[in-house]
Amino acid sequence: MITFEDVKNSPTIRTYIEKADESLIALGYTEHSYAHVTKVSQTAKYILLTMGYTQREAELAQIAGYLHDIGNIVNRVDHAQSGAVMAFRILDNMDASPQDIATIITAIGNHDEGTAYPVSPIAAALILADKSDVRRSRVRNNDITTFDIHDRVNYSVVKSRLSINEEHTVVELCLSIDTEVCSVMDYFEIFLGRMILCRKAAQRLDLKFRLVINGQQLL
Repeated sequence: MITFEDVKNSPTIRTYIEKADESLIALGYTEHSYAHVTKVSQTAKYILLTMGYTQREAELAQIAGYLHDIGNIVNRVDHAQSGAVMAFRILDNMDASPQDIATIITAIGNHDEGTAYPVSPIAAALILADKSDVRRSRVRNNDITTFDIHDRVNYSVVKSRLSINEEHTVVELCLSIDTEVCSVMDYFEIFLGRMILCRKAAQRLDLKFRLVINGQQLL
């Protein structure tokens, strides 16, 4: 049975994560390396465990989170689908079961905004975990004057926390942002598509999605 530790310790997977991030550096994208995939994998696991799913389901979400961006090594366009195909080959070579492979690659193939849909609880957890990873440390551009919209939005975030309430009815993304870098409304406008996707993912888990920025509830 494939485990998260097997995936995390695979030299092949580590190479693909590093090379995919190198491609994104060349394209001027924010950080998509170990910090991102580790955070996404941990958050996806947290979401499912908190909502009462099994340890195995949470571990499969964790694996999907760790692998979800490897398709960027092929191209940023359609990276979710190319990543799912790559993950199929990798996991098959690691003797993962067809059931586990199917679950993982379905989540990976459905995580990116253009084609995403929370087709399963694991896919929903991956979407929420990925789209909520907004933080200043993801910005690699040191020249604020040349920031694009993604740099500006991420750099503005001073504090970020995704949590599920005790009643297990609401998943809340709470952000503290520096409005001198990016206004609350600019943030909301830029990330509206992602936040709507998070709402759909939350609904798949029988949750309501709430976005709070600087104490203001926007969704």
